[in-house]
Amino acid sequence: MVRVVVGMSGGVDSSLAAALVQEAGHEVVGVTLKLWPCAELDGGFTRSDACCSPSETVDARAVAVGRRIPHYVVDAEDEFRRDVVDGFTAAWLAGATPNPCVACNEKIKFGMLWEHARALGAERVATGHYARVEQRDGCWHLRRSADRDKDQTYFLFSLTQEQLARAEFPVGHLDKAAVRAAARARALVTADKHESQDICFIGSDGVAGFLRRARPEAFVPGPIRHHDGRELGRHAGLWGFTVGQRHGLGIGWPQPLYVLGLDPAANALVVGERDLLLAAEAHLARCTWRVEVPADGLACLVRPRHRARPVPARIVADAAGGARVRWDAPQPRSSPGQACVAYDLADEYCLGGGWFS
Repeated sequence: MVRVVVGMSGGVDSSLAAALVQEAGHEVVGVTLKLWPCAELDGGFTRSDACCSPSETVDARAVAVGRRIPHYVVDAEDEFRRDVVDGFTAAWLAGATPNPCVACNEKIKFGMLWEHARALGAERVATGHYARVEQRDGCWHLRRSADRDKDQTYFLFSLTQEQLARAEFPVGHLDKAAVRAAARARALVTADKHESQDICFIGSDGVAGFLRRARPEAFVPGPIRHHDGRELGRHAGLWGFTVGQRHGLGIGWPQPLYVLGLDPAANALVVGERDLLLAAEAHLARCTWRVEVPADGLACLVRPRHRARPVPARIVADAAGGARVRWDAPQPRSSPGQACVAYDLADEYCLGGGWFS
C-alpha cells in the first residue's frame, strides 16, 4: 500500500479515480486546487461548472467525506496566474493562439500538485484524465485512453519521464458511459454531473471579454494586408484571428482568403489565397520526446490540433531542443502557440511533441 494524492476537481472522472485508487488498497488523500477567483467577492466570476468554483469544491469534499478520504483545498491562484494565465494573455499579444491546458497539466497538476503530494508523504499523483501510462523497456510511455472520443493525451504530451513515473490515470481504461455507471454503482454524488468544455478561467463573456479586461491593448485596430502588401481592410484587434482562418475577415475578394500570419510589430493581419497557406514542413520549439528521434527522422502520425485527424509526417530533431515536422503531403500552416503532438503509426502511444513557432 502506498499513499496517493488524487487531484479532485469535483467532477465524476476525478471522483471515480479517487474511489478506484482507494479500492486498489492504497491510502488516498484528496486535494482540490483553487486555481482562479470564481466569485464576485474575490474579483472573479460565478460559473458553477468551473473546476475551481465553490460548488465544485463542495462536490469534491462530499465525495471525499463519503469515502472517508482526507481532503484538502490548496490555494494555487498565484502559481496558476503566473504559469498559465499570464502565458495565455502574452501569447495572444505576440500573435500566437495559446493552449493553456497543456501548461496547466505540466506546471500545476503534475508540478505544483506533486510538490504538495510529496509534502504529504505521497508517492504518486492520480487524476481523472482519460489516458494511460505504461512502463516498457525502462521507459514510461503515455498511451491513448480506451475512450478515443475523450482521450486527453494531446494535453499531456509534455509530461516528463519523472512526471509519468509517479502519475496514475485510473479511468483511462474506461469509456465515459462506464465511468458514470461505475460512479452510480458507488453512489458518488458527482455521477451524473454535466461536463465543462471551456477554459476554466474564462467567464460567460468568452475569450474576448477576458482579454478586454486583462489586455485591452489586444483590441487596437490595424490593417488587413494581402501578402503582396496591399491593404484590403481593417481589423478590430489581432487577438480575434488565427492562422488558417477563413471566415470573419470582413473583406471582399474574388477568391477565398485565409489568414497567413499575424504581424504584432505592425499590428497587421496578413491574408492570402489557400495555396499560400500550404506548407511542406513546420518548426517546433520546446519539444518533449519519450522515444529517441533518429537522425534521419521519426515516422509518425501528428495531430496539429486537439481532435484533428492524425497526419502522416516525419519529425527531425535539432540540437537546440526543437524539431522540424516534414509532412508526407503539404498541410495548412498552423498557428504559433498551438501544440503539435506525435503518435506512433498505430495511433496508440503519444510519443511527445512541441509547439509551433
